Order: sequence, then C-alpha cells, then structure tokens
Amino acid sequence: MSPHGLTARTARPVAVLIGLGALAYTAWVLEVVLSTGLDPVQTYVSELAAQDQPLGGLFRATDFTAGLLAFAGGLLALLRLARCAESRRPWAVVGWCGVTLFGAATAADAWLPLSCTPTADPECAARETAGLVPATHQAHAVSSGLAMTGAIVGIVALTVAARRYGWFTPLARFGPVLVVLQLLATVWTLCAIAMFTAGHGNWALGAGQRLQVLLVALWLGLLAYSVHREGRT
Repeated sequence: MSPHGLTARTARPVAVLIGLGALAYTAWVLEVVLSTGLDPVQTYVSELAAQDQPLGGLFRATDFTAGLLAFAGGLLALLRLARCAESRRPWAVVGWCGVTLFGAATAADAWLPLSCTPTADPECAARETAGLVPATHQAHAVSSGLAMTGAIVGIVALTVAARRYGWFTPLARFGPVLVVLQLLATVWTLCAIAMFTAGHGNWALGAGQRLQVLLVALWLGLLAYSVHREGRT
C-alpha cells in the first residue's frame, strides 16, 4: 500500500475516472466550432445548456457525464483512504471530499438547467429579476456554487497534501500555480457576477468564468496524471 492509500490496482480507475471527467468538463470549448449564438466573453458557461438553446441537451449531457465521473473518482479515492488509516491525512480527506462534492453538484447542475439566457436576453434577465423564472434558476445557482466550492476545496487541499506529505510529484510541482490562477479567476468571476446583478454590465463575465472552469479541468487532468504516475512507481 502506498502512503496515499492508492495501490496500482486502485490508482488506475481513479485516474481514468478523474481524467475522463476533466475531458468532459471541457466540452464547452465546442462553442468555438459550433454555432451557439452566445458570446463567450459575455455569457455564463451554463447558458450553453439552457433549455431554450438548440444545443442545450448536448451540453447538459456532457455536464452530467463530467460530474458523474468526478464523483465516482473522488468517492473511490475516499473509500481507499477509509481502509488505510495511515493515509487518512486531513488535507487528503478534505481534498477528495471537495472533488466528490464538485462531481455531485456538477451532475446536479445538468438536471437544474436555466430556462433562458439572462446575460444574452434582456427579457430573460427582466423575468429573472422579477422572480418570474422557474425555481430551477435559483436551484442552479446553488448547485453551481456548491460545484465551484467543492472544486476550489479539492484544488487547494490536495495540492497542499501533495506538497506536505510528499505525494503526487507532478501535482506538488505544478499545482500551486494552478491554485493561484484559480483563485484569481474566481475573484474575477465573482466580481463580474456582482456587477451584472447590480446592473453595471457584466465585465467580461463569460471570459472569467470560462477561465475558471478551464483551470478546474486542467487541475483535474494534472491530478489524474499524478495519481496514475504515483500508482505505478
């Protein structure tokens, strides 16, 4: 048993699940080649999956797939930690819990889509402000917030674990840079959302959020590679 609780046998499925989840989480980049009618600099990523969008079903499916894969990978890692007392280090447990929460909330997002696109459609924005949109708008905001909270907890905690416990060498080396970039992108996104909600424009909300989710996907890919590499050394 390796010190992080993952044997070569269990490291492989965890790495595959997390790696495939990272790949599915980047499906929004298809908007570069598909005609969505939404401005990627100004609109929420989740608006691609809105019910009134022609490709909404595609993006909801990829969101659900990404969340399910990340959830399964995180849960499997937690089960391995539960069986190995010496590996139940606080930062590791918190980190894998974060990944699991991210996966569950991302999957839930797919079942709680927006009904319309508030940043692109003034009528939708007006209905949202007046509380005349389906309850899924509020539920979606909660699930999206939980997903990003879980992602940030996982990113920070597992990167700290990698450096403090001497685990996952690639993550220990490159993880801190992604942590800093992720926190900066999150601040940008939250500020832009606040400005949009207050009626002061959206401050390139879409660009900030797309950077945010891209960094999550990159970190998940790095985690998957690190788990795979550690499992065979």
